[in-house]
Amino acid sequence: MLDAVTLDQLRTFIAAAEQGSFSAAGRKLRRAQSVVSQTLANLELQLGVTLFDRSARYPQLTEAGRLLLLEARAVAEHMDTFKARARSVAEGLEPELSVAVDVMFPMEALTRAAAYSGTTFPHTPLRLYVEVLGGVIQPVLDGTCRIGVVGSLPELPDEVVAEPLLSVPFVTVSAPTHAMAALRGTVPVKTAAKHVQLVLTDRTPLTAGRDFAVQSPLTWRLADLGAKHAFLRAGLGWGHMPLHIVEEDLAAGRLKRLRIADADPRYAQMPMRAVWRKDSPPGPAGRAFMAQLREG
Repeated sequence: MLDAVTLDQLRTFIAAAEQGSFSAAGRKLRRAQSVVSQTLANLELQLGVTLFDRSARYPQLTEAGRLLLLEARAVAEHMDTFKARARSVAEGLEPELSVAVDVMFPMEALTRAAAYSGTTFPHTPLRLYVEVLGGVIQPVLDGTCRIGVVGSLPELPDEVVAEPLLSVPFVTVSAPTHAMAALRGTVPVKTAAKHVQLVLTDRTPLTAGRDFAVQSPLTWRLADLGAKHAFLRAGLGWGHMPLHIVEEDLAAGRLKRLRIADADPRYAQMPMRAVWRKDSPPGPAGRAFMAQLREG
C-alpha cells in the first residue's frame, strides 16, 4: 500500500495542514472540498495512520500527522529540486559547477563570483577545490572538475584550453627580524642564495623536477600557502607572496618587502587563466562564473 502513495496526495496533505481546513486546501489547490477529503482519507488508509482529528469544527493534526508532515514537506521539496535540476539539464545548464582554483587567486574575487553563482544559478551547486600548481590542473584532466583557475603552473598540458582572467601582483618578503631585511637597497643574488627560501611544493607529479621562481639552493618546501605565510612572519625564511595576502603585514611592519637583484620581471605578476578540457567546455553557469572572476 505504501508504494501507491503519490506526490499529489502528499501535496494535498501539506496544503490541508497549512491552510487549517479541507475547504481552504481545496481553494488553494483549485479542487472541491470533497476531492480533498477523499484524497486524504485514501492517504490515511494507505499509510495505516490517522493524520487528522476530525472531531472538532476544523481538522487538527494528530501526533502522527505532525511527525509525517515534516517528512512530506521534505519529499515535496526534494521533488521540486529534482524537477528544477532536470529542467536545467534539459536547457543545457550544468547539473553541478565544479572548479579547482589556484590558492594564489584573490579570495575576495572568488567569494564574489561564488555568491553571484548561487544567486543566478540556485539549482547548480558549486563544488570548489583550492589547490596549487599541478593540484589545480589534475582535477580538470581527470574530469573531477569542469574548470580550473590556474596561476602558479606556468606550463599547461595540450589537453586543455586556456582563457585569460586577471593578473595577481607578487612581492618578495621576509620578517623584519630576518638577516636580509637589514640590507639596504637591492639584495644581491649571492646573498639571497645563502638564506632559506620558502617555496610551495606540488602534491602531484605534474611538475616533478621543475622549479618556478626558486632563487636559492636552500629551500623549505610547504604544500600550504597559509603555512608559508606563517613561516615568513616567524622569520624562518624569505619568499614570494601574492601582494593581496601580505599587504596588511607590510603596512603593519610584520613583513618587509625585499628586492632581489636581477630578479626575473615575469615573477612580479602571476597571470591567472581559466582552463578546461577540450572535450568538455564549460556551460552557462561555468561561463558566468568565469566572467565574474575576470572582473576581479
